[in-house]
Amino acid sequence: MPELPEVEVVRRGAAHWFVGRTISRVAVLNSRAIRRHEAGEHDFIGQLVGTTLLGAHRRGKYMWFSLDSGAVVVVHLGMSGQVLVHQSDDRPNPHLRIRISFTESRDELWFVDQRTFGGMFVDEAHSPVSGPDSLRHIAADPLSPDFDIRATVRRMRAKNSPVKAVILDQTVVSGIGNIYADESLWRARLHWQRSASGVPAVRLRELLVHSREVMTEALAQGGTSFDSLYVNVNGSSGYFSRSLAAYGRVGEPCLRCGTPLVREQFANRSSFRCPRCQRAARK
Repeated sequence: MPELPEVEVVRRGAAHWFVGRTISRVAVLNSRAIRRHEAGEHDFIGQLVGTTLLGAHRRGKYMWFSLDSGAVVVVHLGMSGQVLVHQSDDRPNPHLRIRISFTESRDELWFVDQRTFGGMFVDEAHSPVSGPDSLRHIAADPLSPDFDIRATVRRMRAKNSPVKAVILDQTVVSGIGNIYADESLWRARLHWQRSASGVPAVRLRELLVHSREVMTEALAQGGTSFDSLYVNVNGSSGYFSRSLAAYGRVGEPCLRCGTPLVREQFANRSSFRCPRCQRAARK
């Protein structure tokens, strides 16, 4: 699933291509893509046509467009969702789910989703920047200006769950997924199974700092792409996968000590670590 850097790359591209434009037409080609818009397809289209996109915003792994109507349209990429810019006469993608046209422009916003786990919906918001009401439970992310690292460390230390599970909890800190969790833990030399409540506050702070650093580096390289499902709005892949130190490198030498990395089962996912640098009891 796209994590913070990948969604931020999409948000920036969407802001460049679509903000300031007025919607002239909306076509919903698969109703599952708007399943979270409970009022249905007619209402979804009616709330978008004629409105102007004022801004593109993000919180964690979610992004939204603010509309001049005062509402916002939330975009969740899910596992394979893509927000793409296309010309009105381009050949339709077989996985095109939502097609948005604009006045006085041949450019269109295409929401493409092979697995249809993502989608779009219109929501209310107290302010366009603070985000939609439905996402108020999502915590600030490490790249957000309002991210409070001290408060986040306090929330983490109140949890008895494995530290990896805690940094994946979007109500504690948002934007971090499996890839950047493993990368951050490797940089912090922390074993993913250690209870967050048992990790000293200074080490948790270091972990959060590392998460900000690694995601900033990934953002500079366009995010992490392992296949064609994650792309930016122009259809290009990111290249941070070439710079990963832990995730997906089972059996390869640790870039610090040379010890072969291991893969372990974590919930329904895999977790990658160095057995020497990330020992369970390491302080």
